[in-house]
Amino acid sequence: MTDRTIGADEVARYLRNNPGFFEAHAELLAAITVPHPHGGRAISLHERQLEVLREKLRAHEMKLAELLRIGQENDAISEKLQRWTRQLLLAADPAQLPGLVVDGLRTAFSVPQVAMRLWALREAHLGLDCAQPVPVDVITLTNGMREPFCGPNSEFQAAGWLPEAGAGTRSIALLPLRKGVDPNAFGLIVLGSADPERFRSGMGTAFLERIAETASAALSRLAE
Repeated sequence: MTDRTIGADEVARYLRNNPGFFEAHAELLAAITVPHPHGGRAISLHERQLEVLREKLRAHEMKLAELLRIGQENDAISEKLQRWTRQLLLAADPAQLPGLVVDGLRTAFSVPQVAMRLWALREAHLGLDCAQPVPVDVITLTNGMREPFCGPNSEFQAAGWLPEAGAGTRSIALLPLRKGVDPNAFGLIVLGSADPERFRSGMGTAFLERIAETASAALSRLAE
């Protein structure tokens, strides 16, 4: 009769199925040694377990620090949005609103390139700069948008409203403006950047949606 060699998988399976093994054989914890993960010396299994726990703790601490950083950034953005919204609400003259919207996006949210066009306005506001003629194709595109668009500047007509006709714009965000649940838009905000990653495809648009909703609510005072 020959002795059968026990494979590593069988040992691992046995230890997994018998978690109390080392409690019954505590002396083995000090006797078994394994290579140190950051050096050539051997350490006890107990030390290796402590090292694994330390590594997990460091990973959790880094994750927590990242979550705190994101939370702080979100708080700062929410505060900026609140100040911008308050400024729009305090505007006594509706004709001031387009300038407040554009300037607020450029300064409060550090967007380098901002432009906006409004259509279907009341007659009293047709002389505003933002009421310049808009191509039918742009209006059709805007009506079909159900959420902001972010991505590369693929020669969008609306990019021509940006500084230097959008010549230096590498990424763009398009924010449709609507009165409540009206399916047809009455305006479009264009955000641009020379940074191709500023408004990249696939990025979350929840914050841009809030900006579009706030701007829409304010600017609806100008629309028919």
